[in-house]
Amino acid sequence: MNTALLVIDVQMALAHDDAAGAARSCPEASDNIGRLLAQFRASGDTIIHVHHHGTDADDPFHPDAPGAAVQPFAAPQDGEQVIIKHASSAFGGTTLLADLHSAAIERVVICGATANHCAESAARSASSLGFDMIYASDAVWAYDATGPDGVAHTAAQIHSVTLANLHGEFGAVQLTDEILTALQ
Repeated sequence: MNTALLVIDVQMALAHDDAAGAARSCPEASDNIGRLLAQFRASGDTIIHVHHHGTDADDPFHPDAPGAAVQPFAAPQDGEQVIIKHASSAFGGTTLLADLHSAAIERVVICGATANHCAESAARSASSLGFDMIYASDAVWAYDATGPDGVAHTAAQIHSVTLANLHGEFGAVQLTDEILTALQ
């Protein structure tokens, strides 16, 4: 099955949040994204980097802001496609669907940020569009959040619920080691 790795929003705005002390789940996510990238590069499989660019000048992901830059460990290499999005899902308003179809991609492996925002949006969209979707559970991360009801949720809780929502309903949720073993 033709497979593509989608690396979602691994950008400096999130590294800046981390450096400022934001409570985050899955500290091993960066290493696991690096491992996925290395395997896909070694096998010659398709890698697509998706970067968010905010349209508001005050958005830390605005293309002129330092936060829009990609984190160095996940920087695209020569020949790797970069998709720029302005919405949550990598498929919204981009060429991603057409690009995957033209490359005869049937399965996508999703990693990146954040587990409950853009990575999850891409996973749900990929599944709804007919792709076999694999969500790398330890190659995504979430941050603490407080709901509109005032209830605080830890990053670990949000991460866990995201995985529970996706697994079996929208595709498979697997550890990086499981994904790498299956791809060999």
